[in-house]
Amino acid sequence: MSVKYDTIVVGSGPNGLAAAITLQQRGHPVLLIEGKGQVGGGLRTSELTLPGFHHDVCSAIHPMAIHSPFLSSLPLADFGLEYIHSAIAAAHPFDGGSAAYVTHSIEDTASALGKDEQVYLDLIGPVIEDWPFIINSILAPLRFPDHPFRLAKFGLKALRSASAIARKFSTRKGKGLWGGMAAHSIQPLTNTSTAAVGLVLSAAAHIKGWPMAKGGSQAVANAMAAYFKHLGGTIQTGRWVQSVEELPQARALVLDVTPAQLLKIAGHRFTSFYRSQLQRYRYGMGVFKLDWALSGPIPFLSEECRKAATIHIGGAFEEIALSESSASSGKMIDKPFVLLAQQSLFDVSRAPGGQHTAWGYCHVPNGSAVDMTDIIEQQVERFAPGFKKLILSRHAMNAQQMEIYNPNYIGGDINGGIMDIRQLYTRPSLSLTPYRTSDRQIYICSSSTPPGGGVHGMCGYHAAQTILKDLF
Repeated sequence: MSVKYDTIVVGSGPNGLAAAITLQQRGHPVLLIEGKGQVGGGLRTSELTLPGFHHDVCSAIHPMAIHSPFLSSLPLADFGLEYIHSAIAAAHPFDGGSAAYVTHSIEDTASALGKDEQVYLDLIGPVIEDWPFIINSILAPLRFPDHPFRLAKFGLKALRSASAIARKFSTRKGKGLWGGMAAHSIQPLTNTSTAAVGLVLSAAAHIKGWPMAKGGSQAVANAMAAYFKHLGGTIQTGRWVQSVEELPQARALVLDVTPAQLLKIAGHRFTSFYRSQLQRYRYGMGVFKLDWALSGPIPFLSEECRKAATIHIGGAFEEIALSESSASSGKMIDKPFVLLAQQSLFDVSRAPGGQHTAWGYCHVPNGSAVDMTDIIEQQVERFAPGFKKLILSRHAMNAQQMEIYNPNYIGGDINGGIMDIRQLYTRPSLSLTPYRTSDRQIYICSSSTPPGGGVHGMCGYHAAQTILKDLF
């Protein structure tokens, strides 16, 4: 007798897993289908360079995972997930050997900024104070908030550009630290609402930190999958879905894909108007990513950088802003903003004894095939002389190769579409229920839906809540 499922979820990234878990928790049998041989999507760890060196293929540090109302509600520790924190959440080196940094203490972080101490406290302090009241609204689709006045206070800052906020700071350290935080938005820092990402990530660092998963990001996906199966869910791996017609009968089909794949898999089922909305969906910058096997720790000149799992390499705010605007407009520069993670300093399971791993990427024009290896390594060498001598092996992926690895990364866009003001809440279409498609059986739950990119599972959770309301 064949097994029947209420719902079939295609794609096992954090959002696909979240949708599957939410529906299975409510007693609706779910089949989760994954194209690759293991679950994870952006949560995968592999020996990309040499045996014994475990690299995070995509996502590496997970500040939003521990803040996610959904993920934090799951008993994932019972299924093997352990988070590790570095003493400093993120550090930002400057020429000459100094650095700005973010620790758990907002007071210590602000004090190290000198003349910008009060500016930082005034900027981030209110976000921390209001966090318990606004986080559910920040990580949700557009709707009337539970605490409208607190959210409005946050919005007055969040909807501004990062460049406008930067003008509040008077020191190189204050501006640079802010620029590195805001550059996680993966768009020009002059864009409206780029301040939102900087505010959220800064506050998150002070509230719960920026952790990594022990053993690698795959541990997050493995724990979610184990819990899902514990609930009675079924997983099939190694099965690429080319069309929804291939799938077994179910009341709902939930696709953890971006609009480009949605059109390929199910476009023939949609109205012409909905198809046109998906066709107009915009993707953002791509990434060029490197993983290194190292004979020793990265020799950063700054002591603070040697205590941080995450390093923002970009120098002054103006340099970071130029890097982001250039990549967005299709240009390459020789000093890009580089996001770097050095997990093995704090997780000895990542590399053989005495040796280390490092992970880093820069933003590039969407679909770029340009090799940025030398440029990225020179940027690291700039703040850590001797770094290149430590490289035992490296693994590189350009923006095109990122998409080949994961078809959701269109042109190397790891955010599922640009998250500018035009697509912050209209992802992937203008709708108060963005998880529904024009076909009443088909739903979308990827990072191309609110609240967008990041390891938090909230896109999948909200998609599942929509399905429960519609069908069950």
